[in-house]
Amino acid sequence: MLTHPTLDQLNHLGLYGMAKAFGAMATNDDARTLSHAEWLGLILDHELTWRQEKRMAARLRHAKLRHRAVPEDIDYRTPRGLDRRFMETLLKGDWIKGHDNLVITGPTGTGKSWLSCAIGHQACRDNLSVLYVRLGKLLDELSVARGDGRIAVRLKSLARIDLLILDDWGLEPLNANARHHLLEIL
Repeated sequence: MLTHPTLDQLNHLGLYGMAKAFGAMATNDDARTLSHAEWLGLILDHELTWRQEKRMAARLRHAKLRHRAVPEDIDYRTPRGLDRRFMETLLKGDWIKGHDNLVITGPTGTGKSWLSCAIGHQACRDNLSVLYVRLGKLLDELSVARGDGRIAVRLKSLARIDLLILDDWGLEPLNANARHHLLEIL
């Protein structure tokens, strides 16, 4: 069997995961012992995994998370008052799907931003859209958008996001215009 034309056709059809698996299996002697159904199932699994990984990478890229934090790395031993059961509840994401808000408070340096990024990463895993942004930067963007007439479009795009992480909240006082924009977001 000629593998190169088959690889070209799989790539032409956009089945890149299958093409990669097909190329690897064509040179693997163990793959020759598989039945047709097993072989097809294996390359289909590779395609599905490849597509899921690609979507996850796109969600993480769009989320613009400040830290590479994952839920598995949360340290419950440090004395910052984290309850493991409560964090597990938060990581399930029912509060996100219920359109509830979460405010993480605490002294500077306790890992609030890192925890919010870990929650955001889990939301990306759960196929939810996430955006991490510093509040000051977002308010500046909204002021500019209001000035050039794009405010409605920007607010609509923010409304489509499942989890909007606003960081560095309360670092500077909000003027009347910033409070108005903040109320529009929330």
